[in-house]
Amino acid sequence: MPDNANNTVQLDQPIKRDGQVIDALTFRKPAAGELRGLSLVSVLNMDVDALAALLPRISTPTIHKPEVLAMDPADILAAGIVVAGFLQQRGAQADSPSA
Repeated sequence: MPDNANNTVQLDQPIKRDGQVIDALTFRKPAAGELRGLSLVSVLNMDVDALAALLPRISTPTIHKPEVLAMDPADILAAGIVVAGFLQQRGAQADSPSA
């Protein structure tokens, strides 16, 4: 299981919800069923609609699609990078320059 520190995104623009401020999101690796209805190519291309569908399924705390769509572009990009890392096989991760 990957270290949660690598799966956490500190938000440049926190999400405000009902008096709460969410300043960080932790993501977990999606199971195949959580990718249902999504194109892996769209997810890897960091298509905003694909991420808006996927991120609520795998985030802690849970966020909602409208909140994803209102995220700062830098924050959704950071989340997309975390998700893209989940979709690589372990061998490919070890070979990547950032590993």
